[in-house]
Amino acid sequence: MQIYMPTNVYSEDNCVMNHRKELAALGKKALLVTGKHSSRANGSLEDVKNALQKTGTAYAVFDKIEENPSIETVMQAREFGIEENVDFVIGIGGGSPMDAAKAIALMVANPGEDESILYEAHEFEALPVAEVPTTAGTGSEVTPYAILTIHARRTKQSISYRIYPVLALIDSRYLKTESVDTLINTTVDALAHLIESYLNTNANSYNRMYSEKGLRLFAKVKDDLLQCRRFGGEPKQTLSDEAFDMLMQMSATAGMAITHTSTSLPHGLSYAVTYEMGVPHGKAVGIFLPGFLAYYEEKEDVRAALRQMCFASVDDFTGYLDELLGKVEIADDLWKKDVEMIMENQAKLKNYPFTMDEGTLYKFRR
Repeated sequence: MQIYMPTNVYSEDNCVMNHRKELAALGKKALLVTGKHSSRANGSLEDVKNALQKTGTAYAVFDKIEENPSIETVMQAREFGIEENVDFVIGIGGGSPMDAAKAIALMVANPGEDESILYEAHEFEALPVAEVPTTAGTGSEVTPYAILTIHARRTKQSISYRIYPVLALIDSRYLKTESVDTLINTTVDALAHLIESYLNTNANSYNRMYSEKGLRLFAKVKDDLLQCRRFGGEPKQTLSDEAFDMLMQMSATAGMAITHTSTSLPHGLSYAVTYEMGVPHGKAVGIFLPGFLAYYEEKEDVRAALRQMCFASVDDFTGYLDELLGKVEIADDLWKKDVEMIMENQAKLKNYPFTMDEGTLYKFRR
């Protein structure tokens, strides 16, 4: 058994400014990688700029990261980063900017290479990466993974490199401007990380400490999330500061869990649904969690996971997710294609500790 957690993590109010010296120590000029809107709305981009200005550190902003970032966008950012002569990268936002930041750091550090190296097994170095998460979903601030959209294959896949952020600066205040849908969908992504890590070929008594902690945190906020869904409005009208803190803790802990185990079948099944139907990633993953639990062969492990979340049964859990997420109808032809793709995806199948066949997978769709 092994535990490896190389990222230096801080979690507190005003985290970016409080740790500006650690941020500035990563290099002389930063490439700030973010999207167009949310990091401006929640104040995270301004916080990073102010922190760098306070330390006299130069920066350039690339704010064109889309949801489910593509290889093409990464390569565009690479060219910008090279032109600006940056020597470290800061991802600011949800999973999309944070994942993209890792891939961009790899490509900027290797200007003589093209995008083919993203999915080849070479020994290339990347620039140092810091992450400032603004959603409680992917845990990318503590994982080595960078998942990109591959348009040529109409799917998503993590790059072939494990790029751990050097520094993660977590501030739950950034969650308070999110919509109800974004907050719920990203939280369910983190929940999927916890469940898929706990019920995993690579799970052991060490790394299950992360998933168990995260599942217990989810149990404390799950009713608050349902209240958000039922009454609408802004999440800050329903959730306490403590609840926002627990959501960020849950997300980071879930990231630590999948760092050691990787994800499993619900994530693998979600990619085609997101690409072809435009269903947000967390929601797409969540619709497969009930089937994953229902057909997982070691029932005592399932019962243990349900106890951590304070659900009495798989049916109880399913009813909760149905109300939280709503149902998604997947067309027969897409579902057939999705199942076939998973049966060819050895990386996901090997993380399911029992033999999986197409007939069982088909039952995951409800």
